[in-house]
Amino acid sequence: RGAAPAPRRVRGASRLSVRRAAAEPLGLGSLVPDTLREMETDEEFKLAKERLETEGQAALTREERARRRRALTGMNVPSFDAFVAERGVTPLRRKPTTILQVNIGLYCNQACSHCHVESSPLRKEEVMSAKTANRLIELMDNSNGSIKTLDITGGAPEMMEQFRPLVIAARKRGIEVIDRCNLTVLFEPGQEDLPEFLAGNGVKVVASLPCYSEENTDKQRGAGVFSRSIAALVELNRVGYGVKGTGLDLDLMYNPGGAFLPPSESKLTEAYRSELGETYGVQFSRLVTLTNMPIKRFADYLHREGKTEEYMRLLVENFNPAAAEGVMCRDLVSVSWDGRVFDCDFNQQLDMPMPRSFGKGGDEKNESAGLTVFDVESLDELTGTRLAVDNHCFGCTAGAGSSCSGATA
Repeated sequence: RGAAPAPRRVRGASRLSVRRAAAEPLGLGSLVPDTLREMETDEEFKLAKERLETEGQAALTREERARRRRALTGMNVPSFDAFVAERGVTPLRRKPTTILQVNIGLYCNQACSHCHVESSPLRKEEVMSAKTANRLIELMDNSNGSIKTLDITGGAPEMMEQFRPLVIAARKRGIEVIDRCNLTVLFEPGQEDLPEFLAGNGVKVVASLPCYSEENTDKQRGAGVFSRSIAALVELNRVGYGVKGTGLDLDLMYNPGGAFLPPSESKLTEAYRSELGETYGVQFSRLVTLTNMPIKRFADYLHREGKTEEYMRLLVENFNPAAAEGVMCRDLVSVSWDGRVFDCDFNQQLDMPMPRSFGKGGDEKNESAGLTVFDVESLDELTGTRLAVDNHCFGCTAGAGSSCSGATA
């Protein structure tokens, strides 16, 4: 993808000269045309698109789930619900909601191989409306101060029309805002003032950077992405992000480049700080790790490589009861672009919404459609309800645990 020049490695040079070297890709245009060309020629993307058109998303999701179930059956592993109960984990029920996570659209300038929401420049229609965004603001007002964080994701959320209104509304209410940023979005048309907007509103940035190596990052996210990501980090540092004393948090998120668990966050942080700091003069606040969930594009990868059973075995054998106690879905609510309500972002992508009966006065009529933000007056109504779990949940409970905020144990 693209002909973005790699940032020059200049160990020992002054920080200013390093930043100038890293900033060379700033004049590049949008990634979208390059991403679309790559999708047109990539055989895996072409096959996935063809199957989606002929079989439908629901059928593909059922097939994916069946593969995981067959792998677990071969290991004599019961359902996730039964598995955690046998190990004395606290019943999987909702606590008061403190994090409202919102996927405001699936459109993205990239099409990453590990993306569990399968975002791309082709996802133009799945975008949150002003009506749904305004309803989210009403729910923040109606939830008696329990919501402490608005976590905005996508796609590339910054490219969605409702991104800035939601940020401004939440910050006016004293609610922390997290922007899950792919970094390259900073160089898309119309995003020239994005660093200043984020800093001016005190938004916490959680940026995807799966490796400090150009080769590994581009393999997972597309050619030229690493150099643009470094340039974006330099831009964020310029307005104070990741710099001590500014109060502007810049967290980096790592996910493995294959069928293995992430290493220790503390050890990996040392490597990231050394490589990014010494080589490019980049500063950041914290590194968080995320386990690859065995769903969507990563599930397709496991199936192609014949590694589904191997990966599910890895997750099960590394089950950690402490991680199960700390799963993010206990106090997080996930809302999709169309306003449906889920226990987590992963359930959202697998079309496992909360049942409509969870809403006030709800019944089983049209239950299959799932709960929406228009069916509840406050997210407090969901406290105590049962969490929807399935065999993909082993991904959040393996090793040190995994969540959108990093390790949980």
